[in-house]
Amino acid sequence: MWWWGGASNIVGKPMALMLMARDATVAICHAKTRDLAQFTMLADILVVAAGVPGLIVPQMVKTGAIVIDVGINRLPNGRITGDVDFEGVAQKASLITPVPGGVGPMTVTMLLENTIASAERAAARRGR
Repeated sequence: MWWWGGASNIVGKPMALMLMARDATVAICHAKTRDLAQFTMLADILVVAAGVPGLIVPQMVKTGAIVIDVGINRLPNGRITGDVDFEGVAQKASLITPVPGGVGPMTVTMLLENTIASAERAAARRGR
C-alpha cells in the first residue's frame, strides 16, 4: 500500500495516478486529514508532499516502511527541511530520502530531460 500526502494538481494527483496505473493501492491524504496516523501506519511506502515541516513523525510510520519526502520548506532560521522528521523516522524506515538532496536532484534531471525532448520535437517539426 502507498500513502500519498498532498493532493496537488502538480505533484499529488499525477503521482497517485501513476502509482494506480502500476496497480498500487493509494490513499491520498493531506495535512488536515483526521487521524492521519491511522493511514500512514498502514503504508509500506509513504510519499509525502504536504507542505508542513515535520508533519510525519516516527509514531506515524510503520517499521520498515520506505519514506519519500517530496516536501521542501524553509524555516524562519533559513534552514531547509522536509515534511518528515528525518532523524526520528530514519530510525524506523528501511529507506528514507533526505531534504535537501533527495528527490530534488531527480526533479531537476527530469525537467532537463523533458526540456531537451521538447526542444528536439520542436526542431524536428521545423525541419520538415
